[in-house]
Amino acid sequence: MTRSPFPTIPPLDLHDAVVLVTGAAGGIGRAVARELHRRGARLVLLDLDLAAVRDAARDIPSDRVICLAADVTRREDLDAAVAAALDAWGRLDVAFANAGISSGNTADTVASVADGVFERVIAVNLQGVWNTVRATLPAVLEAQGHVLITSSTYAYVNGMVNAPYAATKAAVEQIGRALRVEVRGHGATAGVLYPGWVRTPIADVAFGKDPLATALVDKAFPGPLKRPIDPSRVGTAVADGIEQRRARIQVPRRWIPVSALRGIVNPASDAVLRSDRRLLDLVREVESRRRS
Repeated sequence: MTRSPFPTIPPLDLHDAVVLVTGAAGGIGRAVARELHRRGARLVLLDLDLAAVRDAARDIPSDRVICLAADVTRREDLDAAVAAALDAWGRLDVAFANAGISSGNTADTVASVADGVFERVIAVNLQGVWNTVRATLPAVLEAQGHVLITSSTYAYVNGMVNAPYAATKAAVEQIGRALRVEVRGHGATAGVLYPGWVRTPIADVAFGKDPLATALVDKAFPGPLKRPIDPSRVGTAVADGIEQRRARIQVPRRWIPVSALRGIVNPASDAVLRSDRRLLDLVREVESRRRS
């Protein structure tokens, strides 16, 4: 049997590791920051609103956290954050590219979505991930650390009435997969986080905020797959995944068969969705309200 030319990379010890988190004021970002701190990490927390970032870090001692206002669509903001980490602690072990936005407060089809929405979602969810990775990668490689990117189950399920968001999550999955191979020779690792439905403002649209989106989720997803989970579960899964340098973190785990069998499940589910008259009527309602 041929032996790998590369030695096994040991697990990543989070105690005193320096971790940069974008989108740190949101539900997932807060939960991850809290769990990483519990495991002894030093944190660089970024989000648009500095007051919200400080609130997310309120229980973390000031000598263990750097709070910064940053717009991930601006590369210079990410460069400044990396510089702050290096100035304070001399290293950056982990980058968690987590910042993201939804397609809006209502569901929309490709035909009905307002002009500019797609471009804004791409700027934050895709270009923002790219900026984060590009800014942090030299320091992470130097530390032989780990890069983690937040994708979604929308990377592999049908993105009807949510195409801008789904498109970005499929795209960032590909960045993560490429990184996984490209950083191996440096002794570093990379992974992709695939959250299912999580109780955050992004998911509110599908769970009551928009009645049509809620009805579509209820119609399109089997019962076990449409139950939202608490962000704390994602926080635990992310910390475990970083420590173990996992290539994929799927939470909740009940989505794993759907992802693993996507080549079979996706064509079958697409066929079912496009032949469901009640579902197609709901899609038409979504489309028509924008035009009314």
